[in-house]
Amino acid sequence: MIRLPKYTTLILAFIAVYFIWGSTYLAIRIAIETMPPLTMLGFRFGVAGLIMLAWLTLRGVQWPSFSQWRTASMAGGLMLFAGTGTVAVALQYVPSGLAALVITTVPLWMVLLNWLWKKGPRPTLLFFVGFFMGLIGVFLLVDPSAFLGTQTEGVIAIIAIMGGSVCWAVGSLYGRDADTPSDPFMATAIQMTMGGVILCLGGAMMGERIAFTAEMLTMRSLGAWLYLLIFGSFIAFSAYIWLMKNTSPAKVSTYAYVNPVIAVYLGWAFAGEPITPQIILASLLLVSAVVIVLRYGTAQERGKVRSPEPGVRSIEKKRRKWKFLGSGARPKRA
Repeated sequence: MIRLPKYTTLILAFIAVYFIWGSTYLAIRIAIETMPPLTMLGFRFGVAGLIMLAWLTLRGVQWPSFSQWRTASMAGGLMLFAGTGTVAVALQYVPSGLAALVITTVPLWMVLLNWLWKKGPRPTLLFFVGFFMGLIGVFLLVDPSAFLGTQTEGVIAIIAIMGGSVCWAVGSLYGRDADTPSDPFMATAIQMTMGGVILCLGGAMMGERIAFTAEMLTMRSLGAWLYLLIFGSFIAFSAYIWLMKNTSPAKVSTYAYVNPVIAVYLGWAFAGEPITPQIILASLLLVSAVVIVLRYGTAQERGKVRSPEPGVRSIEKKRRKWKFLGSGARPKRA
């Protein structure tokens, strides 16, 4: 198995979360054209988790303890059922662009909860500057004025997405610090498995039909589901869980700014949707917001260590490069 340098792995993981998750809004909307939303997500995450669990077991990876399964149930329930599940249900009533706008609040909840609940680094003034820049950027991107006439169901859906965003942040932080398997893929596998089970149970309790027939499905919806299974779950969700263990929540949560941009440009590339000057301005604001949050997100990450002697300048340079994306761990001196 090829082992990449950790800095390279960080970059690839961010790319997966940024670009793949940016395409899942559209994929979920297509999948639920013929599939009940919670059941669709339950099978998506459950199947992905079971396949990964079987593969890891065959490789001889240690089986999780009861405590670790309990942690996976809690984190999976919060993130996949309360977080992703509410988005899938809400997309039946509101446009995906408006859902993306509400999900942009995830970085705020992630940083505030990490500070107040987990006693993590204090958010800086520049973090809030970056957050509001990102919020303005998404407003320009999705043009929420077109949805001001939303009916009661839409208003309830927006409130549900907001609550789901908070649950996603809580589940992410809980899963990061709780008892989980040392193997990151095993941690991802049991979290997806338990999240999938809870989603299916939730769908059944809400009266969704679990049994599908060939007449109910379309190749379009099935293709979207397979895309969500392979790319959204196996690759992007695994990358997200790994990032939560290896870098700060403020940095990981910047995916909420990038995903709407990716969604819009994918629409331009594959669906012929126009790119306007307003969209270009919004993209610049969002990219700037990501850079500010990545670089100046929390007080602990702002300080620069001055080299006490010329001989360690190269080490300090590498340290600053690592801290831009990673956890800020210092390289060992020879």
